Amino acid sequence: MTQDLLIYAPEVAEARAKGTAIVALESTIITHGMPFPQNVEAARAVEAEVRKAGATPATIAVMGGKILIGLTDAQLDALGQAEHVMKLSRADLAACLVQGKMGATTVAATMICAHLAGIDVFATGGIGGVHRGADTSFDISADLPELGDTPVTVIAAGAKAILDLPKTLEYLETRGVPVIAYGQDAFPAFWSRDSGLKAPLRMDTAADIAAAQLMRTRLGLPGGQLVANPIPLDAEIAREEINPAIEQALAEAEAQGIAAKEVTPFLLDRILELTEGRSLASNIALVLNNARLGAAIALEIVRLRGPQPL
Repeated sequence: MTQDLLIYAPEVAEARAKGTAIVALESTIITHGMPFPQNVEAARAVEAEVRKAGATPATIAVMGGKILIGLTDAQLDALGQAEHVMKLSRADLAACLVQGKMGATTVAATMICAHLAGIDVFATGGIGGVHRGADTSFDISADLPELGDTPVTVIAAGAKAILDLPKTLEYLETRGVPVIAYGQDAFPAFWSRDSGLKAPLRMDTAADIAAAQLMRTRLGLPGGQLVANPIPLDAEIAREEINPAIEQALAEAEAQGIAAKEVTPFLLDRILELTEGRSLASNIALVLNNARLGAAIALEIVRLRGPQPL
């Protein structure tokens, strides 16, 4: 009954027919991350990394009452230039479809749509989490419960460093979400390779991560996996350098009464200004890095499970 809501881009439809590896990509990085044309150029660069690694990219968005699984060049350009695009999570995905509006998917909504489309792996920048001050604001990203509910492996450079990372890890533990640091013991913090926190799990190969997802399916365990992939060393902004900018941006957001969905975009924009553009360059580098690892994991899932044309 769901398939009539999904429209597959030609290359994604071909990959599904052949049973080859597909990597889902979100679209809020296009609509709420940077201006046109840099947003479209960055999105195309991420898709190119997935293809170069041997998998098929599927950037997900909502247009005209349908969920697009993969975007054509024209659709990507249209999304990149559109105004007043809805930022979609679990709560507003259905409303956007019913109203025929244009929507860009967050981590949570991308996971939902990827699962509907039979896609196992999703590469993004960083997940949302427990916001600082959540003990009074109750501001917790819908990304976290989605990871506990939806069986998709998500590759991210940890949670965004603007968040309360210890509480984010505690929440994920409560929901039974495997948090796997790739190639190191430390949990990364988006722009920084080391948050100062130890990751609950460590795996050093894409094959192990793929096998863990398939084992979770065999065990009947709900939910996905979070793979915390550290930013490349040459693109890192170390904790001691980025933290003052984060603290200043947080203080300004509180002083201006910014809340709910507006918090993260405000903080990221302000940190971009305070770091004189370095944070955006690092952001692009880590997304490309996550796309490469996502493709490797998707390829291993296909190898271990065997091609399953849909």
